[in-house]
Amino acid sequence: MEENKRLSEDIKKKIADPENKNFISVATVWEIIIKKTTKQIKFHFDLENSIKKTGFEVIPIQISHVLNVSELPLYHKDPFDRILISQAQVENLVFITSDEKIWKYNVAILRC
Repeated sequence: MEENKRLSEDIKKKIADPENKNFISVATVWEIIIKKTTKQIKFHFDLENSIKKTGFEVIPIQISHVLNVSELPLYHKDPFDRILISQAQVENLVFITSDEKIWKYNVAILRC
């Protein structure tokens, strides 16, 4: 949504490819709202409508995602990242991240 410069052109193409289905976790939305409220990030658009326009499917947090968190090694202690890792594992999704701690987990990764 913000044309992040940290995303490589290859990853941007994969996200834009209509053959690929894209997802965003409700946990990501939650974390964005916390960071906006605490003034760690700024944006002036309607987040919900912006997500709808991207065509990304929103993944709710299911009990299976939460229970799977207990199976994760403690490479990463951030609760938002841990639930995202768990969701990617349970739902068999590819995780896009530049966070090297997340690369250690048993989850498909696209490194950016």
